[in-house]
Amino acid sequence: MKTKAIKAALLLGTMVAVASPAAAEFHERTIRISNGVAENHPVHNGVDAMQQCLDEKTGGKMKLQAYWSGSLGGDLQATQALRSGTLDAVVTSSSPLVGIEPALGVFDLPFLFQTNEEAYAVMDGDFGKFLDDKLADKGLVNLAYWENGFRNVSNSVRPITKWEDLKGIKIRVMQNNIFLDTFDNLGANATPMAFGEVFSALETGAIDAQENPYVTIDTSKFYEVQKYISETKHAYTPFLFLFSKPIFDTFDADEQDALRTCAVKGGSVERNVIQDLNKQSLEKMEKAGIKFNKVSPEELARMREKSQVVYDKHRDEIGGDVIDRVQKTIDGLRSDQSANSN
Repeated sequence: MKTKAIKAALLLGTMVAVASPAAAEFHERTIRISNGVAENHPVHNGVDAMQQCLDEKTGGKMKLQAYWSGSLGGDLQATQALRSGTLDAVVTSSSPLVGIEPALGVFDLPFLFQTNEEAYAVMDGDFGKFLDDKLADKGLVNLAYWENGFRNVSNSVRPITKWEDLKGIKIRVMQNNIFLDTFDNLGANATPMAFGEVFSALETGAIDAQENPYVTIDTSKFYEVQKYISETKHAYTPFLFLFSKPIFDTFDADEQDALRTCAVKGGSVERNVIQDLNKQSLEKMEKAGIKFNKVSPEELARMREKSQVVYDKHRDEIGGDVIDRVQKTIDGLRSDQSANSN
């Protein structure tokens, strides 16, 4: 009887250990996250949602501590700190990181995506994992793709309805060779300029135009010194939630899984919030008197065709296999969508 009782107790203990979520290994951790954006940006909503998820999964043991507006340094500087293991995480746009991983330049290529859903399918699928593997080789763990969003053109000269309308317009772009080549190829006078200088340059007429997501055009008040906004959707930029691989590798498997799962949940919230804010920003700017137009699908196709030379020019630096892979993925998505709509 005594032997049976011992066996029963051992069996019960094993069943409880397997069934109980308390068996998961979590330690008290404070995870520092660098951001280049301001605290009122939708990234904050994503971080809050991620924290709520972590609270549920880890019993409140894993805490996120976000630093805003580049207070820990610029995105590139923060990312280098991740690689050396002196900082935990960063939410960063892909564009500043092409010097670390050239394949990320694929997201700077003009007119790559047509819709948010298309971008999500690519980033959350096999192509996103393909890039994640490249980042892991550079000491970076990408937990999830969040959203910066589609960029559109505002200007004070005329509505942009076709690529020819950009001819001669002096437009501010980021210090990024693909963006410079994109707008020069479309006939504009592309001018690299620090973001903080853009409003005064638009106000004084030193430049005619700029390009950014609607939320940025709104919150930076560029619309107050512009006449037109045209939905060109010429580039889609993701945010990446990057974690230091040297630090990540010291975490238990349960902690790693919790971070990945919760980063995806946070990204879903952040994407929804930024899409809603983009709509609100556009409505606000239209009410303020700015004239808005969408570029037709036919003219966007002409812009995309005109921009193929930019793909060819930057093919070697991004990687021909990377460009071929993403284009094949997108072609497959569009083919499936077309078949489903028929």
